[in-house]
Amino acid sequence: MQNWIIKGGTSLLPSGLDRADIYVNSGNLCDTAPEGARVFDAREYLVLPGIVDAHGDGFERVVNPRPNVHFPLPLALKEADNQMISNGITTAFHGLSASWEPGLRSVETGRQFLAALSETRDLLACDTHINLRWELFCLDHLDEIEAWLEEFPTMVLSLNDHLTAYKGLDENSTKITRLADRAGLTPQGAIEFIHALSARAGEVPSAVERMARAAQRIGNVMFAHDETSPEQRTGNKSIGVTVSEFPMTWDTARSAIRSGDNVVLGAPNVVRGGTQNNAIDAEPAIAEGLCTVLASDYYYPAQLEAAFALVDRGTVDFARAWALVSAGPARAVGLYDRGEIRNGLRGDLIVLDPQTRQIRAVFVAGRKVLEREKAAQY
Repeated sequence: MQNWIIKGGTSLLPSGLDRADIYVNSGNLCDTAPEGARVFDAREYLVLPGIVDAHGDGFERVVNPRPNVHFPLPLALKEADNQMISNGITTAFHGLSASWEPGLRSVETGRQFLAALSETRDLLACDTHINLRWELFCLDHLDEIEAWLEEFPTMVLSLNDHLTAYKGLDENSTKITRLADRAGLTPQGAIEFIHALSARAGEVPSAVERMARAAQRIGNVMFAHDETSPEQRTGNKSIGVTVSEFPMTWDTARSAIRSGDNVVLGAPNVVRGGTQNNAIDAEPAIAEGLCTVLASDYYYPAQLEAAFALVDRGTVDFARAWALVSAGPARAVGLYDRGEIRNGLRGDLIVLDPQTRQIRAVFVAGRKVLEREKAAQY
């Protein structure tokens, strides 16, 4: 592992932006220049903590770019890795579903995905983990899912219930047709499948209790996805859920923040200027202090773009904006060894041209995994 002096840049330190040389020794940040260090010239550039993505399912478009078109998982993992590193993401939590759905989001696919991740992890530049989107009506695989939590102790367990939103929709609904395409069903077949699963609602509370106990015993951080009310937030908190992931109402987000918990919102929401599913808008929520984490959600470039957009629009200052994509998500997922430029933490860094906002270099645990020449001026 190489040691580095990242020299002459304007660095985002805990005290704010300041010109400072940054030292990396054996993968970690330190306060003195290490022996035999290589020098990276960062003059004219920003040096920032690497981006931490607490929830990204953009990899699904790499695995399954069109209905019934699938690419091998090792290839897809490497391509997703390239995309994440190119966008400054140095730690990622792939939003992997363990769902009642057949096909792309099934437990069988999740099983294959985890096996592929174990096989390819050493080839990946981004430090890659799992945000396991366990669907509450995925009731027949609890033993296996609990074993996954044991095998991957940094895995986030995210409580999801998308089945309820499908009930009452007809076969012409866009949501139903999209589900049918993804799962390899006809629209009518998808509706019949949903009705059959809904009849098992009485089994859900005990399944949730079991999985929450397992996560607490093992030490997995728990998220809850699409919470709809402060009462639901309070109930989830009582079983150890510390992160409200994409809360659906303003009062739910306020309840989470008041109780000292984290709130995840989507960076694409900021970039696009609003929500696409009738939930709360991210930017005014950030202005009100109701968001601690911006996730890539479905679009890897969005975190970096969102941080700068928030500054350009005067919503928050740069340090606060960048914390939403670095220190905030690192704390939310329980990785306290990254997210800031501070002695003793991992050397996860981005060197960025503030004029073009193009990434010039990315370091992961002190290893330079990407370097680009400065863009030519015409």
